[in-house]
Amino acid sequence: MASLRAARAWTRRQFLVRSASSLAIASLAKPSISRAADRPQIAGGIQSGDVCDGSAVIWARADRPARMQVQCSTVESFKTIIASASADALPDADLTSKLLLTDLPPGQDIFYRVRFDEIATGLVGESRVGHFRTAPAPGQSISFLWSGDTAGQGWGIDLSRGGYRSYRTMLDNRPDFFIHSGDHIYADCTIPAEQKLPNGEIWRNLVTEEKSEVAHTLAQFRGNYKYNHLDEHFRAFHAEVPMFAQWDDHEVTNDWSPTGSYDEAGHEDDGTPRLVARARRAFFDFMPIRDIGARRGRVYRKIAYGPLLDVFLIDMRSFRDETWNKGDDRRGWILGAEQLAWLKRELAASRATWKVIAADLPIGLISLDAVALGNGPPDRREHEIADLLSFIKRAGIRNVVWLTADMHYTAAHYYDPDKAQFQDFEPFWEFVSGPLHAGTWGPGELDDTFGPIAMYQHGCSEVQGENLAPCFGLQFFGRVDIDGATGVMTVTLKDVDNRDLWSVNIVPQPQSRPAVVAQHS
Repeated sequence: MASLRAARAWTRRQFLVRSASSLAIASLAKPSISRAADRPQIAGGIQSGDVCDGSAVIWARADRPARMQVQCSTVESFKTIIASASADALPDADLTSKLLLTDLPPGQDIFYRVRFDEIATGLVGESRVGHFRTAPAPGQSISFLWSGDTAGQGWGIDLSRGGYRSYRTMLDNRPDFFIHSGDHIYADCTIPAEQKLPNGEIWRNLVTEEKSEVAHTLAQFRGNYKYNHLDEHFRAFHAEVPMFAQWDDHEVTNDWSPTGSYDEAGHEDDGTPRLVARARRAFFDFMPIRDIGARRGRVYRKIAYGPLLDVFLIDMRSFRDETWNKGDDRRGWILGAEQLAWLKRELAASRATWKVIAADLPIGLISLDAVALGNGPPDRREHEIADLLSFIKRAGIRNVVWLTADMHYTAAHYYDPDKAQFQDFEPFWEFVSGPLHAGTWGPGELDDTFGPIAMYQHGCSEVQGENLAPCFGLQFFGRVDIDGATGVMTVTLKDVDNRDLWSVNIVPQPQSRPAVVAQHS
């Protein structure tokens, strides 16, 4: 991924809210020929991601081998260009291209425009404009969203029912960024032409060849991501709102583990299933996610978003044990020793007021695929979580909040050591919200190992039945607002119609000891 240092001649301008339909399409230069079909086109949408204190990733995909050109400005008119860079989009990466922009000004709206030029002839392609906001300066407030689970259970894009409506609603919230908690795709689920609804009506999907079969090939995995870009609300949202992406199981296959998910293609020399390797490659091809150090393909990372917030995106798939969360062997892990050590180190080093752990699975909902096994003291994978929670307490780390999706309903859990079997931790909140566009289930069962209390939960009822289609309105996301003056965090659980379902204000607690400096990122 190419990297660029931006110029330092800045201008400031308040960002004017624009509707998705008025998304600007500007030209970097006059096309050298008039026929649009003869020029390179942007295939799907444009995206930004991993925006932090001074950098951001820009992503787009071409319709043929081409060179991506990017320009950035602090004004929507692009009167002043603060940065420009290019990177190739080649068949090896399915014509996707990414750039890492650095040295960006804090707390500033950045407008970027993207085009593709033919590499050999220099013919100029179409241009599109996107937007992101860099991490805030001291005193500025923050607003962000989170959710997960897109195009699950065969519920794809039904144009007559508004397509991916949750993305339109989330765009109306105008957040600074969006955390996608995983299941960007359902590689293990096909998208059929039709599905029957409980009321006898028919859900009619847009269909593609690559979504007609369960994904096994690299092309099929990539086709899952391309399918999402067929939706206009998906494209409009990602052009305006940067994404912090993590993954869960359906980017590969249902409930996968790192050495237990094989198909007929076998495995690499290091034991990695080729199915997982292909899925990971497609994920990094299509996500606006940065490469981290020497370990390419690492999903877990920290994103510093100004003095009020650090986001820790963890990976509860790639390093877990090989079996279901059960069995006679009482050992088990879901983070792995290396990631757990990294998380402890970075939490202790954080000087941000709030530390958000973005998890791809909840920790208190009973699931053979996740952490919680049922009432009682810690067992198997719960030992890792107990170790982490007690470390947070001993290290005097305050203001830790967990966010996740996965369960296809929305809930607020308050973890109280006085209600728990394992009590060596400080109270904390965990919030669950999803799906974005998938089947909806009813609330799950909590165990008492860490003492979670369901302060709120909402999903489909027993009368409604399971796997309720998106058109029934039970699609959810969460919103987090952090006040720049007081530091108070407000968490609101919302639905596809933008209704506030439940909300809580959390007052930050003073740090009990000075933070230390981390040695690794």
